[in-house]
Amino acid sequence: MRREGSPFTGLAAVAMKEAADHLTSARMHLVMLLVILTAFGAVYAAIGQIKDTVGQDPFLFLRLFTTAREPLPSFVSLLTLLLPLVAIALGFDAVNGEYNRRTISRVLSQPIYRDALLTGKFIGGLMVLGICLVTLWLLLTGLGILTLGLPPSGEETLRGIAFLVVSLAYTGVWLAIAVLFSTLFRSPATSALAALTLWLFFAIFWNMLSPLLTQALAPINPFDPRTMVFQAELGQALSRISPNTLYGEATLALLNPATRSLGLVFLSQLQGALVGAPLPFGQSALLIWPQLSGLIAVMVVVFTLAYVSFQRQEIRA
Repeated sequence: MRREGSPFTGLAAVAMKEAADHLTSARMHLVMLLVILTAFGAVYAAIGQIKDTVGQDPFLFLRLFTTAREPLPSFVSLLTLLLPLVAIALGFDAVNGEYNRRTISRVLSQPIYRDALLTGKFIGGLMVLGICLVTLWLLLTGLGILTLGLPPSGEETLRGIAFLVVSLAYTGVWLAIAVLFSTLFRSPATSALAALTLWLFFAIFWNMLSPLLTQALAPINPFDPRTMVFQAELGQALSRISPNTLYGEATLALLNPATRSLGLVFLSQLQGALVGAPLPFGQSALLIWPQLSGLIAVMVVVFTLAYVSFQRQEIRA
């Protein structure tokens, strides 16, 4: 039977409805309260560390995001761990929740296709994540202005906006993973557990497994120096399978302007370079482009898998 009309009819209505439901849910409020409290704790500790150790710095405002003080990690390290939890909390019951509430057939009986339903749920979740990230960034910027007494410069503002874009792509990956599991499993508890298991695997265990895989796949020959280079390149490629690694490299280059490379650097490449000199924003943006493209590509591929799985499912009244 041939479909009539646009397959995305009702997409805006579904996205706005999902965003409104997330913004008014107690689950979202509790998760964001946890993120805000831990982020403020990390930034407050970073402010104390900056006042004690940092003198004249042209990028003093960026230190708020990367400076750590025991026992708290840096703000970026906390976001790397907590943003996936926020995304999973938004998407683990996106589809199977409709099945459990027995509303999926009622929704699809309206003049709306499955395309618009699933895409609208994903876009609505991304809208909420974007609002949360912008709000958190503005709160921390205001706290930094009040405590440091200095506003961010134009360069720091551009890097902060780029940091928001990278963070949104990173959370979008985990939102797509949560939506995928919500289409594969009918139980919300199972889909949430599967998403959390994958998050723990990449956050903790992959950093321990990738060096072991590298040593097994590319052993070093002491009589061939090229094997050392190959092992280092393979280890870096394996570590970049994790979205956490891609996000960490991108934020490192954005929030630390002195970063000139995210891979192997040979002595011949350092000839004529001023060690420690900051890169302009344009050069840093080019440096992180592969990482940002990788995050966006993973998000699109995972959402495509969820889309295909949802299209193949049988919907009964």
